[in-house]
Amino acid sequence: MLTGSCHCGKVRYESAGKILIFVNCHCPDCRKFSGSAFSSVLAVEESGFKVVAGADNLVPYNSSPGKYRSFCKTCGCHLFARAEQRPGMVLLRAGSLDVDPRLQPQSHIWVSMKAPWHEICDSAKQFPEGFPKK
Repeated sequence: MLTGSCHCGKVRYESAGKILIFVNCHCPDCRKFSGSAFSSVLAVEESGFKVVAGADNLVPYNSSPGKYRSFCKTCGCHLFARAEQRPGMVLLRAGSLDVDPRLQPQSHIWVSMKAPWHEICDSAKQFPEGFPKK
């Protein structure tokens, strides 16, 4: 079971479903939303995901067509996202986890758009665009 929360603790979530993939995303949107070179993202099954506290404190933001990111309206923490092109999946921001997911990121995505000042120094697979095809 994965559990997570925002910085102020008003919003909490749980995910009992399968982790589908764990990636570091280097797209410009993830860089802007994380304020860093990339965002670490766990894609989990939507059927096992639920907000267990503070649902009324969540603010959705339509960051691009069909993609909604959810933030805590008190502390501004970006917790998760849903994308119409990824039905049945919730994209958790790994930095919001309260527990160790017990795995490392499997790949880097959107490497073609990575910050020019950042060097990827691990051996995880790199993909020029989005999620790898299985």
